[in-house]
Amino acid sequence: MDYGPYPDDAANQLYALLFCDQPELFVNLGKVWPALFAPAPDEAALRAIADNADVEARVRALAYGRLRQLGKSVPAKLLLGAVIEVPLDAGLDVLAVYAEGGVRYINASGKISIFEGDAHPIVNEGRTLLAASQTVVNQIGPWNKSRLAPPRSGNARMSFIVSDGLYFGEGVFETLERDALGGPVLQAATKLLVAVVNLNAPR
Repeated sequence: MDYGPYPDDAANQLYALLFCDQPELFVNLGKVWPALFAPAPDEAALRAIADNADVEARVRALAYGRLRQLGKSVPAKLLLGAVIEVPLDAGLDVLAVYAEGGVRYINASGKISIFEGDAHPIVNEGRTLLAASQTVVNQIGPWNKSRLAPPRSGNARMSFIVSDGLYFGEGVFETLERDALGGPVLQAATKLLVAVVNLNAPR
């Protein structure tokens, strides 16, 4: 898949990395990758990455994905990240949060904001979004096809990066806002977005 919703290449690359479903994009980005991309993968090495809560969630997602490709068992419904996409007139707004605390935001214009680890000032808002997302994941199942193109205007999409695959829900924004499952996710995402914008505001 080669979706490029932004005019800027850096924004498009970050967008593709958010979902952890294109392992080849990660090949040269970290010291643990040899275990992930070995031609003859070691199951124990992969599990050591996947099951380690101290490892970045996107890396864990890649390890779980490799285990699934090998036909190995993985835990069900272990949430590693959530990505919220909302098309605006100016472009696609995308907000992502990961289990270790990392937050990434791509503004509709393509401007990027990144917060790493669990010590930044909006980590609690991110955890609230993950908690709401876990409630959704507990009620639905994984999507077993390729990830779709960005949502159309008027819709919102909630994608969940989970140990046993990519989960997602999509619908008209106003309908999702009123939904018993989707509503809390969008509310939490809005609070996180406001926190990101406030941090980026000129002082």
